[in-house]
Amino acid sequence: MGETKPISPGRQRRSKGWIAFGAILLVAGTAATQAYRLRKAEATTLPMAPARKGDFAVIVRCRGELRARRSVQIVAPVNVPDLRIVWAAPPSSPVKAGDVVIRFDRSSAQQQLQEKEAALRQAQATLDQEIAQARITTEQDKLDLATSRYQVEKARLETSKSEIVSALQGEENKIDLALAEKDLEVKEAAAKLHAASDAAKTASLTRLRDHAQADVELTNRRLSRMEVVAPLNGLIIYMPNYSQGWMNAKPFQIGDQVWPGASVAEIPDLSTLEMEGKIEEIDRGRLKIGEDSRVRIDSLPELNLPAKLSALSPLTEQTFEWPPTSSFRGYSAVEKPDSRLRPGMNGSMDIEIDRIPNAISVPAKALFTRNAKPVVFVAEKGVYHPIEVQILARNPDEIAIKGIDPGMMVALTDPEKKDRKQ
Repeated sequence: MGETKPISPGRQRRSKGWIAFGAILLVAGTAATQAYRLRKAEATTLPMAPARKGDFAVIVRCRGELRARRSVQIVAPVNVPDLRIVWAAPPSSPVKAGDVVIRFDRSSAQQQLQEKEAALRQAQATLDQEIAQARITTEQDKLDLATSRYQVEKARLETSKSEIVSALQGEENKIDLALAEKDLEVKEAAAKLHAASDAAKTASLTRLRDHAQADVELTNRRLSRMEVVAPLNGLIIYMPNYSQGWMNAKPFQIGDQVWPGASVAEIPDLSTLEMEGKIEEIDRGRLKIGEDSRVRIDSLPELNLPAKLSALSPLTEQTFEWPPTSSFRGYSAVEKPDSRLRPGMNGSMDIEIDRIPNAISVPAKALFTRNAKPVVFVAEKGVYHPIEVQILARNPDEIAIKGIDPGMMVALTDPEKKDRKQ
């Protein structure tokens, strides 16, 4: 059996070095493979979106809220004291023209009506009594005048007999005639006095009766106005009640006292809804009346309402924010309002100012800047390549570009950023 030679220490050290070097290469290769796989996995998991081809609408977007172009206020009746709400339609509830929306307390007015009607009956009875007494006085005066005229005629007849009676009897007859004529004059004067007095009393009592009648009619009118009806179809919105001060103002409700002529509520015409939005000063010159727009409501995201730009404010409005900004008011009338829409809802309107046919558009998030030039990232075999593009138009959500083909998938996040959110 042959003898085995021992391995020298130098050779043993070289063998161990090669083994360590191989292990390092194995670890490095494994790490590179894992890094490549991770990079490829990241490439496939980035959010992507296709480039779309079609008409591109260039829009101006602004925020605002719905309002009714036509709205009718409900005013408390004037010249009606002690107005207190005892019933009211629920706030923001739909109403129809002619429906009762507010009722005021009728008890005080009904008590006043009873008192006025009693005063009217008393005045009418007094007037009737005076008229009856005047008729009696007139008939009595007629009888007295007839008797006096008879006495005058009788005295004249006796006086005509002066030629056949004694001189003394003739003088007595003349005296009787004179007395009868004076008595007739007195009776005629008394009759005129009675007629004038009765006419004055009747006129005075008639005025009192008419005044009482006017009070009754006024109270009846007040009672008829204790119920307020809706002047048009819509929904009722109650106005703030400032009787307790501006800081404590709350919408009118049941139990509140209302001063005559106060604006208690309003009913907006829901068929005249429009979006009122703030338009930036830089966009004002790009807009024209009559341009198409789209109205979106925050609380009803499924709605996309067609509208028309109906008005633009001629003057700017300053904001109290810092830094201060200037803006205009724009109004887009909704063509077919949805039954769920209500004034005061927040939303936005997109006003179409131009349209580019057959344009290629990508989401605004897909556009980035490299070397001061716009680019998009397109994935190819797991690797993202930047492609320089030309911007044709911008919208808040989309951008029309030139430089890529339609249907290409573009990244919505920057693949070159290390702090990219997954």
